[in-house]
Amino acid sequence: MIASLRGTVLEVSLAAATIEVGGVGMTFQATPATLAGLRAGEEGFVHTELIVREDALTLYGFADADERRCFQVLLGAKGVGAKLALAILAVHTPDALRRAVAGNDVAALKRVPGLGPKGAQRVIIDVADKLGPPTSAAPVPEPAATAGEPNPDVVAALIQLGWNETAATRAVAAVAAEHGGGEESRPLPVPELLRASLRYLGGGARG
Repeated sequence: MIASLRGTVLEVSLAAATIEVGGVGMTFQATPATLAGLRAGEEGFVHTELIVREDALTLYGFADADERRCFQVLLGAKGVGAKLALAILAVHTPDALRRAVAGNDVAALKRVPGLGPKGAQRVIIDVADKLGPPTSAAPVPEPAATAGEPNPDVVAALIQLGWNETAATRAVAAVAAEHGGGEESRPLPVPELLRASLRYLGGGARG
């Protein structure tokens, strides 16, 4: 099992990254928030999970061991494959996922592209006693999104998750305006901007 990768980041795209380990480039898929913490040319570290299928070997990367554990738990839910599990973690942090499951918050889980009400309820039932309680660890600070035009990386990530460009651009612009209009406000970090935009889209603003 490939449990983690540490080495020079060779490339970071919208949905994946490549880290060179011992002269070998290892490509893995990850959430936009995890990818936002990696920089090409710098050292990177991710926890990983290797999914073995008859026709493919796919590596998934995670910012920390807790995110990987939630991914593993989600794979145990009926109808949840690796792609959907990763999409869930793109919308919800591990603690946000725990709170949604503990509170039977179907609406929160429905914000995940591709997860309808029945699927959301199934996830809650299947993982309710396996995720554990929320932790108190503070999130790692991430680079802030710049003001002005909608953040292109966040728009691209939303498109990658299945939203059209018009809806994605509108959502990012609306969320950025909401959190950047006051004198004491500050731009949201990129992962928070992404999750807030997904919540906005999940509320029905699809364009």
